[in-house]
Amino acid sequence: MTKAATLCLSMFFAVAAHADSLDSLAQFLKQTRSLRADFVQVVAAPAKEGRLSKPKTSSGSFAFVRPSVFRFDYSKPFVQNIVADGKNLWLFDADLNQVTVRNQAQALGSTPATLIASANDLATLAKEFDLQAAPSEAGVDWVVAKPKLKDSSLQQVRIGLRSEDGQMLLAHLDIVDAFGTRSQMRFDKVEVNPSHLASSQFNFVPPKGADVVRP
Repeated sequence: MTKAATLCLSMFFAVAAHADSLDSLAQFLKQTRSLRADFVQVVAAPAKEGRLSKPKTSSGSFAFVRPSVFRFDYSKPFVQNIVADGKNLWLFDADLNQVTVRNQAQALGSTPATLIASANDLATLAKEFDLQAAPSEAGVDWVVAKPKLKDSSLQQVRIGLRSEDGQMLLAHLDIVDAFGTRSQMRFDKVEVNPSHLASSQFNFVPPKGADVVRP
């Protein structure tokens, strides 16, 4: 085989792999009505005056039921709960014993939660984000999503998906916000459409004695 032919084949397979990443996201959105997983999150602020900040690691669990409810429950190093009940978005900080509540639709907008937990198909996502397939790495298919709103709090989100027994599973989220802070989330023990996950689990009642703030 000539070098030219080899190059053409390499380019073809590279393009095919990129296209498959969007197909993987479409499959994930179609198959996954609800999800439950554990996560580890590493957050790194951008360097200041040439000095790198120390990354901060946290862990917990994540769950959603499409199209409107989800929750992040942080257990380490501090307890925090972020719950969207379909109407309000609740943030509970156990150390401060404080609950912040906002209108869910206004608070979320073009956020990673919209990408993963709300949209049912690529066409819906494309209304809020520019989607671009990226090269697959180590069995993970990547899609880059950039908000269409110029004043979004995000620069971009990279969604990593892996296939297991014909099911596309959420494996990673790599988020860069408008200030350059990067948040990398790895998901494990992923359960797709679990029967034990009900919408009632996304109800939130402020703990007794907690301060409730409505910005």
